[in-house]
Amino acid sequence: MDRGHQPVLLEEAIASLMVSMDGAYVDGTFGRGGHSTRILDALSPLGTLLALDQDPAAAEAARHLSERDARFRFQACNFRSLSEHAAPESLQGVLLDLGVSSPQLDDPERGFSFSADGPLDMRMDPTQGQSAQAWLACVDQNELAQVLKDLGEERFAKRIAEAIVASRADAPITRTGQLAEIISAANPKWEAHKHPATRSFQAIRLFVNSELESLRSVLAAAVEALAPGGRLVVISFHSLEDRIVKRFIREAARGVQLPPGVPVQFEAQGVSLKSIGKAIKPSAEEVTNNPRARSAIMRVAERV
Repeated sequence: MDRGHQPVLLEEAIASLMVSMDGAYVDGTFGRGGHSTRILDALSPLGTLLALDQDPAAAEAARHLSERDARFRFQACNFRSLSEHAAPESLQGVLLDLGVSSPQLDDPERGFSFSADGPLDMRMDPTQGQSAQAWLACVDQNELAQVLKDLGEERFAKRIAEAIVASRADAPITRTGQLAEIISAANPKWEAHKHPATRSFQAIRLFVNSELESLRSVLAAAVEALAPGGRLVVISFHSLEDRIVKRFIREAARGVQLPPGVPVQFEAQGVSLKSIGKAIKPSAEEVTNNPRARSAIMRVAERV
């Protein structure tokens, strides 16, 4: 486990996830192993844990853990591939800790942060897909504005998109610092205590990695893989992710909506989940110790 990385809502997540010490679990976002290590601590010798992560940097930390603990195995992949690695109704719990991790943010070479200059990459897996630099070099201005608006909830999306397209006509945009300066200059009203490039960087990262599409896929796969009574625990860090999770759980708990008076048993309505408790947020103490936890929200559901 990377001691420099503090898993958010660690004890709350483990308490909600662990319905059986002998069960099979999936940590869909291994990162540097914070949640996985704690899950293994809670498992009996009969329990097992499969961890997934598409970030090549996570694989090295996972290798060390697998060498120490035979109950643990790691698969290098995007969590949307969960169904390829877990049989239907085989799991007692699936944990998803969404977004970008602290080690990814803190490494300028990954290109996620506007706080330190680095190559404009932003890919969770730098060996796959199109980098932010490549996409910004060719994306249509209207499409870029739409992405900034939809995925970043950026009020000044059109102005920022126009500025990016104008700047790339003069010189390629290859660095995070360069992009942050362009966005900052185009943003006419900076929010207090928030960098003016925050929303745009979020939008570009989400788009480059297809994060929301992957989230929708893994939620559906998790329901299929969970055994009755198994738990789905999801930690989100911004409203778009949380909205998808909240809506998915609500619709899975409601099932198929039939016309009034149709004589059908409850089980036949397609209900697959029930929500467990209210959304959980970090304590004031955790936010003080780890400011990156301040926007976290955790939702829990159980397979019926």
